[in-house]
Amino acid sequence: MPHESSNERQKMPRILIVEDEAQMRRLLRHTLEVSGYEVFEAATGEEAVLQAVQCQPEMVVLDLGLPDIDGAVVLSRLREWSEAPVIVVSARHGENDKIAALDAGANDYITKPFGTGELLARLRAMQRYMRPEAKPKVCQFGDLTVDVSARMVKLRGQPVKLSATEYSLLLLFVQNAGRVLTQTHILREIWGPDSKEKTGVLRVYVRYLRNKIEANPDQPSLLLTEPGVGYRLNG
Repeated sequence: MPHESSNERQKMPRILIVEDEAQMRRLLRHTLEVSGYEVFEAATGEEAVLQAVQCQPEMVVLDLGLPDIDGAVVLSRLREWSEAPVIVVSARHGENDKIAALDAGANDYITKPFGTGELLARLRAMQRYMRPEAKPKVCQFGDLTVDVSARMVKLRGQPVKLSATEYSLLLLFVQNAGRVLTQTHILREIWGPDSKEKTGVLRVYVRYLRNKIEANPDQPSLLLTEPGVGYRLNG
């Protein structure tokens, strides 16, 4: 198996871990450093804000249950000046907690307990799309190819015919591959600001898309449902 060169490792993003549990912090640090990331830590919300200003992280792993200020407040403060991708890692399983965090600017949400492999996979997915200028014009997701500049979609090399709405929906997922998009966000982007009641329409169009891009629409591997929250394109 080929090893990463020192130059490749230097390209890995700086990550700020915001977690008050020392044992979990050590686990995350070890996992991320072994994978080549440059890691910074914060055990409180105030420390997180200060560290973020000082180290300018390119990605953030944020726990919501902090001892001084809520992680949602930290997220809000970060979003005042930083666009760094944020993965919320929390023991809060409530649907409203997830939706609030994602709508407030989090890029993804993982509930505890979780596997480190899943965290690394979601970080890699966000890393591929966190620099807009680096986005390829032709995107590949398994057997699905999306040529953004040509507005062409192919499945296993064969053209896929999409309606204008279906293509707009797919393009939104492609532009945010690996990121959980809430139903509210999708509806606003595709159907406008007064579309909160169109969740049924969204489900219908997601089904249309799956019928056209999934090998097995009943067991999707590309366009995944995040129960009670929204959808994610598996990047």
